[in-house]
Amino acid sequence: MDAIELLLTRQSTPRLIAPAPDATQLKIILDAAIRVPDHGALAPWEFIIATDQGLNTLADIFVDAAKASGADEDFVNKAKGMPMRAPMVITVVAKTQQHPKVPVLEQQIAAGCATMAMQQAAFALGIGAVWRTGDFAFDANVNAALGLEPHDQIVGFLYVGTPAVVAPQKPQKDGSQYVRYL
Repeated sequence: MDAIELLLTRQSTPRLIAPAPDATQLKIILDAAIRVPDHGALAPWEFIIATDQGLNTLADIFVDAAKASGADEDFVNKAKGMPMRAPMVITVVAKTQQHPKVPVLEQQIAAGCATMAMQQAAFALGIGAVWRTGDFAFDANVNAALGLEPHDQIVGFLYVGTPAVVAPQKPQKDGSQYVRYL
């Protein structure tokens, strides 16, 4: 798949099954992540990978956070199953720092770009991925349970695995509809 084809056909794959990427595929995915624009070479990201027992640990973190927020029993049960929607979940964290030339927002965007690069690399490898956020990305209890600092920001949970079904290709959109010239 060439780069233009990737950019014009990439799509999320929400229905994922085992297997997860193997070690070689995962290295490609992670290496793609760290090639994104990174002003100041700050590497403002961390990738927390959950597979196997790690998915159960992430589920427990979500359940504890849901209970701490006063969620009802239905949501607590839903939270327990969230990490099980894929054989691998990569929590992408913006690990920001104060810098005279690189604002925090730019560092967070770089972590977001890393997430997108991982999803694109997975897609190019024939692996499915979907980027999710939700309340747990902004939950202080989840941050604490993952050992993050208060200023760290989860930018997403990248669910990765084998596509359960062949998704029909989405129709091409016209990017020029969103343009305004000065």
